[in-house]
Amino acid sequence: MSKPAVSVVVPTRDRPDELALALASLSRLRGREQAELIVVDDGSRDSTAERLARAHGARYLRHRQAAGLNAARNTAIDAAESELIAFVDDDVVVPEQWLCELLAGVTRHRRADAFAGAIVARIEGLAGRGCGRHAPPITALDLGHDDRPVLAAWGACMAIRRRAFERVGVFDASLSVDEGDEAEWFERLRAAGGRVVYLGAWRLEHVRRGRSARVSALLRASYRRGRGARRSDQRRGQAPSLAGELRTLVGCGWHVARRRCPQGLLLAAHALGRTVEATGGRER
Repeated sequence: MSKPAVSVVVPTRDRPDELALALASLSRLRGREQAELIVVDDGSRDSTAERLARAHGARYLRHRQAAGLNAARNTAIDAAESELIAFVDDDVVVPEQWLCELLAGVTRHRRADAFAGAIVARIEGLAGRGCGRHAPPITALDLGHDDRPVLAAWGACMAIRRRAFERVGVFDASLSVDEGDEAEWFERLRAAGGRVVYLGAWRLEHVRRGRSARVSALLRASYRRGRGARRSDQRRGQAPSLAGELRTLVGCGWHVARRRCPQGLLLAAHALGRTVEATGGRER
């Protein structure tokens, strides 16, 4: 039996509603027969993820205890049958042509080691509205519709050739999702002379809906990401001073008060997380 053209990996943990949407869209892909679909369950509390995976024809791999997003990705790398491994988050929705656009881009750029896709944020409700001055408060990337070299990809939509993992190793499982989990791997790839290409036609939606789209949930997530971003900057020796973090926090507060921007609240939560981390505050 021939190997699949690509292994598509969906790490998940305790998000059955989001996973159901993601798998439903992946199941409708044109050329689906060319892909191996793998769901890695990082210690969910029930068996819903397994039922969803099997209902959509995906291989199901499970961690008995939560080990983190990078550990889930590494489990999939070990199990994947293809030489090309694509990763998405469990809260994305892909268009029917997503797989075809990836394979076409990989063919165009045979010397590239990794690929970044466009990630379009879609947040339902008030939290998705803003003054237009700032990016959405969830992972998003849109550099246009033309292919171009980039420094890294985001884990919500990235593909990596197996040869790149053989060259620089797998993901660092000690890093959390808020600490630049995939960013550290791309630093290693660049140091080894690897090439990353952004594929302008390879795009998906990153969705927040229902409870995950509530302002309270997004505030907590933004605060955690702020703390993680500060730790990531410290690891790389690029962290600004505490005074700099405080100036950013004050500026976010001014933005919220002046423009009454819901996304400004999320920026303020992110800045607060960075500031707390800079002072050595305890994790919440």
